[in-house]
Amino acid sequence: MSELTSAALRKATRRLVPLMAVCYFVAYLDRTNLSVAALTMNEELGFTATAYGFGAGVLFLGYILLDAPSNLIMHRVGARRWMARIMIVWGLVAAACAAISGEVSFFVLRFLLGIAEAGFFPGMILYLTYWFPAARRATVTGLFMVAVPLSTALGAPLGGLLLELDGVAGLSGWRWLYLAEGLPAVFLGVALLWLLPDRPAKAKWLTEDERSAIEDVLIREQAATERGNPLPVRKALFSGRTIALGLVYFGIAFGLYGLGFWMPQIIKSSLAIKDNLSVTLLTAAPYAIGAVAMVVWGRACDRTGRSSTYTMLPMVIGGLALVVSAFLTSAPWLGYAGLCACAIGVMAAFPAFWTLPSAFLAGAAAAGAIGVINSIGNLSGFIGPYWVGWMSSLFGSAKWGLVTIGLVMTAGGVLVKSLGDAPRRQASQTSALVTPQN
Repeated sequence: MSELTSAALRKATRRLVPLMAVCYFVAYLDRTNLSVAALTMNEELGFTATAYGFGAGVLFLGYILLDAPSNLIMHRVGARRWMARIMIVWGLVAAACAAISGEVSFFVLRFLLGIAEAGFFPGMILYLTYWFPAARRATVTGLFMVAVPLSTALGAPLGGLLLELDGVAGLSGWRWLYLAEGLPAVFLGVALLWLLPDRPAKAKWLTEDERSAIEDVLIREQAATERGNPLPVRKALFSGRTIALGLVYFGIAFGLYGLGFWMPQIIKSSLAIKDNLSVTLLTAAPYAIGAVAMVVWGRACDRTGRSSTYTMLPMVIGGLALVVSAFLTSAPWLGYAGLCACAIGVMAAFPAFWTLPSAFLAGAAAAGAIGVINSIGNLSGFIGPYWVGWMSSLFGSAKWGLVTIGLVMTAGGVLVKSLGDAPRRQASQTSALVTPQN
């Protein structure tokens, strides 16, 4: 890779990735804030564990229905307008969640929030393929997705502080939390209309030579990918590899959402902590470590090019640690350590995993397949929280729900290793075009 191309990619990283991470940080605050809001909302509104789990998960039905169509639309109309539209609408719906008054309104608003937000995450993953070659993609994906652990590491304590506003202006603390969550998304959505160029060719902050350098590398890489796997969009959506990667992502997301929506409540009950701010600080700790792990692990993946191995290892280690810790009821702090290991493993698996779809697909085929993979994975966003809630109601604790999460993650790790890094023909072709950089 030429020095001009490397310099242009560094400039693109500085201009785009922090903006994308801030947007995703705001998006992911919804997951963090819901789990924090539940510390007081569930009691105030009389939600059972099962009802809360269903409400947490129903958000993802919208993702499942609309992720793939949303990506195909974005590929056609451009990221700038489409991402702005998504953020503005979901911000308004998120703020409206402050009006939740019972189970029905909880379910309806959560479902509408999923409809509004559908396509944002897979769209951002697709957007990275418009800018960065494969040899840089795990690193920039890790930098972008660091918003996930940071939204918990920073958002959980912030949510705990917002709960202290209970009674201000006659509103419960958890209602203030929802209001504070929604408005930043609206402002950011408007800002994207000026700050998010659709492609390198439209970036005014790149020189003409820099735009050409990036485009040339991506065009050659896309051509090699399409020669190795000439799949039309319809076949790409339902290819065996697409479905298998969706199942792997199901395993990662099962750990992310099954654990994330319940972690504050599990910590509060297992460690017998009454202060909500202390609970949120303990919730934040593994995600702060996970933010570092995500960046370091993504860079290591780019240096070696072994995406399947770098996805498998944190999934298996985190999953097995959670299974073992679930049985340590007599040693609750060891159980907490297991929760931390699982959360860190989930975070570390993301950057390497999201390099795998674009290793065998490009263009509209990649756009649709990334949406399908995300939709399959987001089934766990619906099933995971509901499953943990149902198991908690059935057995009186989250133990067997946590065991299930760990086993599903481990199985996903085994599956991704069996798939390998890319179809053999394509891997040999693209390695000649782009060499990983340290």
